Amino acid sequence: MSGSARSLAVAPALAAAREALAGGEDAWVVGGAVRDAAIGRPVVDIDLVVAAGERDAALAIARAAGGPAFELSSEFGTWRAQAGDSSWHVDVARMRGARIEDDLGLRDLTVNAIARTLGDLEAPPVDPAGGLVDLERRILRAVSERSFADDPLRIMRTARLAAALDFDVEPATAELARAESGRAGEPSGERQLAELRMLISGPDPVRGLRLLDDLGATAGVLPEVEALKGVEQNRNHHLDVHGHTIEVLANLLAVEGDLDRYAGDAAADVRELLDEPLADELTRGTALRLGAVLHDVGKPATREERGDGFATFIGHDREGARIVALTCERLKASRALTRHLEALARHHLHLGFMAAERPLPCRRLHDYLRLTEPVAADVTLLTVADRLSARGIGPTASPEMVEAHLALAREVLPHAVAWHRDGGPRSPLPGDELAAAVGIEPGPALGELLVEVEAGVFCGEVGTPAEAIEVARRASTAPPD
Repeated sequence: MSGSARSLAVAPALAAAREALAGGEDAWVVGGAVRDAAIGRPVVDIDLVVAAGERDAALAIARAAGGPAFELSSEFGTWRAQAGDSSWHVDVARMRGARIEDDLGLRDLTVNAIARTLGDLEAPPVDPAGGLVDLERRILRAVSERSFADDPLRIMRTARLAAALDFDVEPATAELARAESGRAGEPSGERQLAELRMLISGPDPVRGLRLLDDLGATAGVLPEVEALKGVEQNRNHHLDVHGHTIEVLANLLAVEGDLDRYAGDAAADVRELLDEPLADELTRGTALRLGAVLHDVGKPATREERGDGFATFIGHDREGARIVALTCERLKASRALTRHLEALARHHLHLGFMAAERPLPCRRLHDYLRLTEPVAADVTLLTVADRLSARGIGPTASPEMVEAHLALAREVLPHAVAWHRDGGPRSPLPGDELAAAVGIEPGPALGELLVEVEAGVFCGEVGTPAEAIEVARRASTAPPD
């Protein structure tokens, strides 16, 4: 058995499919699993093509795996069977055409147009387009001149795969993609988000985004990011907003790779937080990468020049959050992901304003964590990457200010991850009892007193009900600011 066939054979998804389909003489493994096995990459999920009965095949595999089966696309005749623990899935599609070669001829890239018979992995692969040779040459080549015209989502996929595999896009294929790039935004939001998720979570998302640019697809897929090109900034920055955005993502990757430096003693806890599943198959870490790409999308609409030629972007955090919500709506993102990305855009400026306040008073730290909850740790890391990417000649870009910001982030992160893990401080006295002790009715004023008490708990000043009442009484009689 060849090495690639062995790699396929050990995949639990394939074993379940062979068991469920009684060997699978009438089914073929296609696409990414065959490609990855051929180049020595691990195989987890597999795609199958069956001559007919894709629903029944998926249900049989799901029963064998103890998991669910559901329809992915009625348009493309595709069902998914999933492992009981969600560790792998098998996508089963109806074969297009009378023969497997007909189906492969309708696929996107030659490296994805290779098939192996499910029932006999030792049989020679079916490779009518020369995908195995292209794998050796490390290039992505379109199966036909209609590859991108048939489905413009394939432009995103080409950029994503080239970045993930470290392959080159063959020049003629790049031209075919550019010719259809005006349609890059046509596929459904769900399909675009799925490709964007895989691109941003891949090993080289910076190259992936640059390839989207090179293939002309950014304007259709992420028009908010396209709009950042040519938007000049002030002297604190050395790049326009688009260049700065790409550099923020690059620096965020560097921060991810060296958390001991940027998170200090909290590095392990920060890594655990970033690895948490968030929504839409993104972890908090991959959502943070997407947040880095979108954090400054409010700048074009808020740019103003002062009389001395100094550009300002007052309110771009709030405007950015509004635009992010619209972006997520277009991409059909979940409410959870939308809110998370909105919060990253809305709060990405706060820590920078606090860098000059070191040593930070405990109450100020509490206010920051409360304001940025539940993204306090995430957005703190974003501000680090943002600060590292502003290398102009203005005062906030000075080495002293950069180091002050990084030091502040290291101070904040242990508290931010603890807040995320354990929840914020809580008054030792319930709100209704506190209101009765102070002599006020429940309402906004009580909410303000509870914040004061919780800040006291956070700073170690309040630990008993009596101390909570004393803080609340002082706060209720204090003159307004």
